[in-house]
Amino acid sequence: MYVVEDKGGAIALMLAALLFLGTWPAVLTLLERRGRLPQHTYLDYSITNLLAAVLIALTFGQIGDGKPNMPNFLTQLTQDNWPSILFAMAGGVVLSLGNLATQYAWAYVGLSVTEVITSSITVVIGTTMNYFLDDRINRAEILFPGVGCFLIAVCLGSAVHSSNAADNEEKLSGSSSNYKCEKEPVEETKDGAINKVVLKDLEDAAVHDSASNIKAESAKFGTAEFLLELERRRSIKVLGSSTFIGLGIVFFAGVCFSLFSPAFNLATNDQWHTLKEGVPHLVVYTAFFYFSVSCFVVAIALNISFLYNPVLGLPKSSFKAYLNDWSGRHWALLAGLLCGFGNGFQFMGGQAAGYAAADAVQTVVGIMKQALPLVSTFWGILLFGEYRKSSRRTYVLLVGMLSMFIVAVGVLMASSGHRKTS
Repeated sequence: MYVVEDKGGAIALMLAALLFLGTWPAVLTLLERRGRLPQHTYLDYSITNLLAAVLIALTFGQIGDGKPNMPNFLTQLTQDNWPSILFAMAGGVVLSLGNLATQYAWAYVGLSVTEVITSSITVVIGTTMNYFLDDRINRAEILFPGVGCFLIAVCLGSAVHSSNAADNEEKLSGSSSNYKCEKEPVEETKDGAINKVVLKDLEDAAVHDSASNIKAESAKFGTAEFLLELERRRSIKVLGSSTFIGLGIVFFAGVCFSLFSPAFNLATNDQWHTLKEGVPHLVVYTAFFYFSVSCFVVAIALNISFLYNPVLGLPKSSFKAYLNDWSGRHWALLAGLLCGFGNGFQFMGGQAAGYAAADAVQTVVGIMKQALPLVSTFWGILLFGEYRKSSRRTYVLLVGMLSMFIVAVGVLMASSGHRKTS
């Protein structure tokens, strides 16, 4: 299998992972804002996400000759390593549930706050569990103050969401527009296909008539008119909803994400000694393949169910309607590839940092892994205009949340740079 063993290669892989994993959430958010059903989008995303894992396993996982302790991907498929496979697949289940939940959380809470809160929860729970799984090799006196900073970031993120929701209510109550949140009218045909009344798309001027273009251009980011136009077009209706709905989804996603890292850790390192003597640990390519397969199975099963039994007030659809829905499909497929290759490169970069055996390399790689929410925040603010024309209180909380998150990342990386030697 292919192993990167130098600092430059590890950092290059993590930079690519940073860009890919920070961008695919923005792509799915854009599709939801343009009215595509999240069930349709996630089914497309899941296909290419699995495809990326298969391609990485069959290429990087097969390059060169295998070693007794690091067999190639196809060789390891025939070995008796089911305990580790089950850990990897368990990690895939919780990761799939987390990704699925965040697709709804982005609509309710926003891309920026969702990514920071879920990442912070992931670190708080996942880092604590990995601390004990890895025989406490990080300095607790540095590690756990960093975990405390992440907890503060979670609290500030919740406050940002509540403050922004209050700002939106104030904007809408003072708007001359008729504030009435209604779901898009739908008509279900005999075969179960959904014929939606196409509303004006604020973000895609190509499908607007001239009158709608004028209206869209006059609705600036952050105004009541913008919020109303966005609500009419998007697939998940959020205006007027309780703040606890969005935060509940975000916290559920964060807990799911936090369980993934310890499961993957157990799958590749076998700290509980579940493998038979002489059976090598799963290499990252094999573990990545198995967890991607379980991700795919869970995503397909749940989203096909959600087509006929939707959640959060979404309209019913059908598998036939999904197959016929080509609007934005190429973007959903691209998002799956970005996430799949991003995860693969992240694992390869982390593996390379381990083989480089240099604290500086491990620190740089770790910082880039934790910087993913900052990339998503960039897209959220730049592309979607999140928190435009918000109150000073919201801005102060937002800056505080991001600042505390950055401080927490720095403290956490300092703990990895001061590992115990005995």
